[in-house]
Amino acid sequence: MPEPRLDPPRPPRRGPVAGVLLAAGTSSRMGEVNKMLLEIDGETLLRRAARRAVEAGLVPVVVVLGHQAERAAAELAGLACRPVVNPGYAAGIVTSVRAGLAALPRETTAAMVILADMPFVTPEMIAALVGRYRAGDAPLVLSDYDGVHAPPMLYDRSLFAELTAMEDGRCGKQVVKRHRHQAESLVWPAAALADLDTPQDVERLVGGAATPGAVS
Repeated sequence: MPEPRLDPPRPPRRGPVAGVLLAAGTSSRMGEVNKMLLEIDGETLLRRAARRAVEAGLVPVVVVLGHQAERAAAELAGLACRPVVNPGYAAGIVTSVRAGLAALPRETTAAMVILADMPFVTPEMIAALVGRYRAGDAPLVLSDYDGVHAPPMLYDRSLFAELTAMEDGRCGKQVVKRHRHQAESLVWPAAALADLDTPQDVERLVGGAATPGAVS
């Protein structure tokens, strides 16, 4: 009896995976402080997020700015990333996703959407998401925090048109829901989901380690 024929393993995806770091908001819930300029261990929240995306190997890293864009861009000096200003940032996060995707090179095969106000997302987490994408054929790789799906999330180029067409929602929730059955997930500690939206968040999550580097 002939042995069953085995298909050869699929070669890993080798094209560039970009980062779209969203940092355009007004920080309205933080009061007078621009949270992107809060310092943690001597480094602003914005620079910390951009540096980690670069260290994880995302190419290019596009940082979408809006509120106080010039001051925010100065925090990226010396990092291998590209600031992009979203003039329509006040209309919501979807506009920043569109601006980030529009700035990516044509050879980009996938993009990871990252929020700059999540200080506990590490380069290792980002690199693991990319590794899972390259090793498989899923068009979507999700971060799972104890059952909650949130950024960073990695989208294959085949989903870019759907992301760009979003009318509302946070960081592609509509697209995630539509393609959840095709997605892969990596599980992270629930604590890594924390973001900094209010002064209470800063005190609770990082204690006295975060200080206002600048105010609006």
